[in-house]
This record gives sequence, structure tokens and C-alpha cells, in this order.
Amino acid sequence: MATRLTTEELEVENAILKQALMQAGAGAHYYASADAVREIKDDMQMPFMGNSGNHCYRMLSDFHELDCRERLNTSSYVNVVLEDDEVKAVNLGMRINIADQTTYPSSFKVHNITLNMIANLWNCPKPADFDDYGAFPGAGTVGSTEACLLGGLCLKFRWRKWYAARNGLTEGEVRGVYPNLVISSCFQAAWEKLFRYMDVEAKFVMPSKDTFAITAEGVKAQIDDKTIGVVCIMGNHYGGQYDPVWEIDEMLQQLNEEMGYQVGIHVDGASGGFIAPFQDDVPAWDFRLPTVLSISASGHKFGESVCGTGWIVWRQREGLSEHVAISVSYLGGKADSYTLNFSRPASGIFVQYYKFNRLGHAGYRALRDNQASNAKHLRDALKSFTCEDGRPYFTMLDAGDTKCLPVVAAMLNPELGLPFDDIDLQHQMQQYHWYVSGYRMSFHDPNDEETKALFTDLPATQTMFRVVVKANNTRVMMDNLITSLKSCLEEMASLGPGFMSMHEPKKLKTGMKGHAC
Repeated sequence: MATRLTTEELEVENAILKQALMQAGAGAHYYASADAVREIKDDMQMPFMGNSGNHCYRMLSDFHELDCRERLNTSSYVNVVLEDDEVKAVNLGMRINIADQTTYPSSFKVHNITLNMIANLWNCPKPADFDDYGAFPGAGTVGSTEACLLGGLCLKFRWRKWYAARNGLTEGEVRGVYPNLVISSCFQAAWEKLFRYMDVEAKFVMPSKDTFAITAEGVKAQIDDKTIGVVCIMGNHYGGQYDPVWEIDEMLQQLNEEMGYQVGIHVDGASGGFIAPFQDDVPAWDFRLPTVLSISASGHKFGESVCGTGWIVWRQREGLSEHVAISVSYLGGKADSYTLNFSRPASGIFVQYYKFNRLGHAGYRALRDNQASNAKHLRDALKSFTCEDGRPYFTMLDAGDTKCLPVVAAMLNPELGLPFDDIDLQHQMQQYHWYVSGYRMSFHDPNDEETKALFTDLPATQTMFRVVVKANNTRVMMDNLITSLKSCLEEMASLGPGFMSMHEPKKLKTGMKGHAC
């Protein structure tokens, strides 16, 4: 007598048969196969049998096709354009675990050469122990978030030793003291992770809407003997302005001498670290200033590398990077690891090396000049937009044409009393395939979990928008963006109050938010 299968067993048999049928058709044209009509559920399990590589790629590309076009995403700072040889460099690096220095010494030499190029670009003094390591103190990281966390940790450990000696505390006792870090309210998400994960209090300096930048006086008012350091942002992600590192450095030198402190600066150059070195009108902001202890940057932004590339450079190992160095010997040799993440591909490092040699100093400067020119072109167009009574449509918020990132930031003129805001503008622009980020001028305070105003002189509900002019944005594309913006304004203005009633339900679905930056 035949054994009767349970319902669960029948379902398994049925799934196997379906997979076998799809497997049989895997050599067929993708759009003529069962894969083209297969429903993909969010909670689906791994298929029992495999599929052809071509069909797997096609299924994946279907999802990608539904995303925003990368080159038309002006919200993101991340480089999205790669030459064919760069893609080859990515593929080459994917097979290399850069953490395994003893097995891949030549690949790690590429890391050190690239690191040294960056250290020299930022005018880092050559350390006395350079010959022992063959490199400046620093590391390639997984984006600038890891670099910021490493920089913050070194400041914390450095402060801890100083504070313990100053107050006669043991190692155990000083660990119970809650330190703080002074930073602009225009901080990026990486720093909230430091505050949350590493037990550091955030002391915020609130800038004005006129500058988006902190002041030396504002920083000084927040410093005490529990301050591990000051973060200066070279190119905040809201408007692209530079914090005046040069003024804050001068203030810190005087304050440290007067109070016996040793407060130093970490420069968050996530965006500006590969812009400012090619701008002749920017004052000294890097290791030329004595209180600058570390600098971090995103290689994948204006460094033009592939997504997931970051860098940090310290002034010296003693008292700084030595605090995060871990000696690794179980991979067949002995090597120091300076990163939070261990195993990672060499792809970002390889592409960064490729890009430095491909473009050179002159090429990076040419990119920056083109970006600044296209940003000015867009900025001038926005300034020229007026409503019927001649009043300007936009209030400009960025720093202008020089001494800043190639970023155009503005808000719809509040004096006009328009029945739509900058987040509405973001949503309307998507019909022209452009993604222009609109958001409220607020930030999340990790100290008390409250949403607060970003600036001293505008409410948290005020909206704005921002366009990042990346290297892939040509004049043809800028003209199309300008035309699209103008069309959106005309469409929304023609609807008047009717636009609000029509669009409000869509905004409610997104929690009244635009891009989260």
C-alpha cells in the first residue's frame, strides 16, 4: 500500500517540480521563461534548485530598473560613474581581503601608497616612524562613517589618559566619567553613531541660516575639561559650507594654553576632503594647523572612488592611532589593524589608486572647476526665477560660488506664502526623472531623542532643497534640470491651493518628509 504524503511533504514536492521546470527552461529567453511571470514575495525562502546565471542577473536587473536613475540623483554625494577599467579594478579587488596583509602584501602596499598620497594632499607632517611602517598613520575604511568613528575613539582614549592624570584617577575610575564632543548641529549620521555606541555626549553649536557654519566663539562656550575634541565639518551636507577650521584652531591654541587643556580638532572632510585641496581661495584647514589631530573623508564622494570607500589620517601614531591599533597574527604573519571592520574587499582602495593615477592633481582640479561652473550656472538660474509680481521664487542658502562644495541649496521664498513647499518640489521633480532632495531644517538630538531646529533663526518646520553637482553632471544635464524645475514651479503655481489638497495625501504617506540626507 502506497504511503500517503502529508500536506507539507506535498508542498515540498510541488516546489521541487516547479523548480525543475524552471531549471529546464533556464536556457530559454528570459522574457519567454517562467521566471518572467514568477511572483516574488517579500518573505520568500531560498529556492530549492538553482537557476542560470543569465536569468539570475535579469531578475536582479528588474529591481534595479525600478530605482531612480543614478546620474539624475542630485541628493547623493556618491560617485556613480565608472570607466570600464575602473570596473576591472573593482572586480580585481573583490577577490582580495585587504585585512590579510601577510598574504597579499603587494595589494596592501597599494593601500599604503594611496594612503600616503592622501596624507600628503592634506599636508600631514611625515612621522618619525615612517620608515618602520612605510606609511603615514591612517587607514582605508568602509566609507567615512567608520573613519569618523575611529577618529572619535582616538580622541576619547587620548582624553581619557589626560583626564586621569590631571585628576589622579585610575583607569577604572576614569571610565566612569562621561566625556563630550563639540560639533555643529549640521552633523552627519556617522557622529550620532559615535554618541550612541561609544558613550560620548554631544555638545552642539547651532549655526545661523546665513552661514550654516559654527563659530570659534560658539565652540569655545561649549568646551570644558571633559571635552575630547571639536569636530569641524569641511562641507556640511545641507549647504556645502566649510566650518572655519582656521579660526577654531587659533581659539583652541589660546584656550589650551590658558586652561591647561589639550583639546584638538577632527576635521570631517567627508565631502570637502577632496574638494578643498584644489581650491586656492580656502585658508589652511588641514594638518598645517597645529590642533588638527585627524582628518577623515569619503573616497566614494568627491574622491571619485567606488561606493564604500573611506579614509582617515592621523597627525601621529603616539597618543592617537595607537589607541585603536590591533595586532593580528593568526593569518600567518603579524600586522596591525586600525579599522573597526576587519575582512573587507580591496575594491575601493584599488579604484582610489586608479583614480589618483588616472586624473592626477590637474585632473581633480579640472573636475572641481567644472563642478563649480555647473553649480554657478544652476545657482544663477534659480536667482533669476521670479513670480508674476517680480519677487524671487527662491531664497538662496548656500555659500555661493567659491570656498565651498559644488552644492546649490535654496528654499522657496517664505514671503510668497506658497501653498506648496520644497518637499512638494522634490516629489514633482520625480516626474522628470530628477531626484532633488527636499527636507526640513531639523535634526535629531541623540542626547534627549528630541527633534530640534537645525539653525538658530529658522523653525524646525521650515523646508529647503539641495542639489549636489557631481562630476557626472554636465551642462546639458544642468540645463535640463533648470527647465524641469521651471516646469514644476509653473505646474504647482497654476494649481494654487488645489495642489495642496491633491498632494497632501502623498506627503502624509512619507511622514511629511523628503530625503533624509
